[in-house]
Amino acid sequence: MSGLKKTVSLPRESQPMPVFILVRPQLAENVGMCARAMMNCGLYRMRIVAPLEDVKGEKAVNASSGAGEILQRAEIFETVEEAVADLSFLAATTGRLRDLQKEVVFLDEAVSLLHEKQENFPGKTGVLFGPERTGLLNEDLALADVLVRIPLNSLHPSLNLAQAVLITAYEYTKENYLKEARLHRPRLDAPAGKKELTAFFSRLEEELDACGYLRFPDKRQVMLDNLKAVFLRASPSSQEIRSLQGVLTDLRRPFSSKKSE
Repeated sequence: MSGLKKTVSLPRESQPMPVFILVRPQLAENVGMCARAMMNCGLYRMRIVAPLEDVKGEKAVNASSGAGEILQRAEIFETVEEAVADLSFLAATTGRLRDLQKEVVFLDEAVSLLHEKQENFPGKTGVLFGPERTGLLNEDLALADVLVRIPLNSLHPSLNLAQAVLITAYEYTKENYLKEARLHRPRLDAPAGKKELTAFFSRLEEELDACGYLRFPDKRQVMLDNLKAVFLRASPSSQEIRSLQGVLTDLRRPFSSKKSE
């Protein structure tokens, strides 16, 4: 084991997260790369069903690039039924439509469902990933609540196991980041009311008349409409409208009086 790369330690306690279940993976290296993808996205719960190679040995750990602890913590099961027995919501990835009476959703919707179910069943959700060559069998998919499609080029839709895990893990983690960003988004002032905007536009028109800007009668209304559109796209707040009113007031004051201040 001398060739093993340094393993990154996992947090002792982490928020509830879905478990990623690799069904009958064929190559230890692929399982290691799945662990790496999960570590990249801060997801640590892996289960493996009937692996064909040693998924905790040197080949897998080296391929994990430091995510070996995910492999060491991974639970091994003989059947899919055993691996999902404690879960309350299960999504299954598939690249092919099957003759099953199952809801089929795209990945983004599946991720939203996983987050929703996590709130009700913390730590009791999971995603199934099939073997590299064949994908999941119908009997595997029958255990899932929804089937997940990843929209890809119809002429070449196949992903390898680690790619499928990475895309799914990334989308799940991205939703966490978006939630966090929304919580810390700075509070914005409410847009100005129509009464304030109407008063500002009337004042603006007066000032533009006074300075001769609207001197072409045939273009007058178009020019005013274009200027209004500029301000309306900006959706100014009440404070911003007051500031603009102050600008208009100051523009009418003689330069000498401004300088004396």
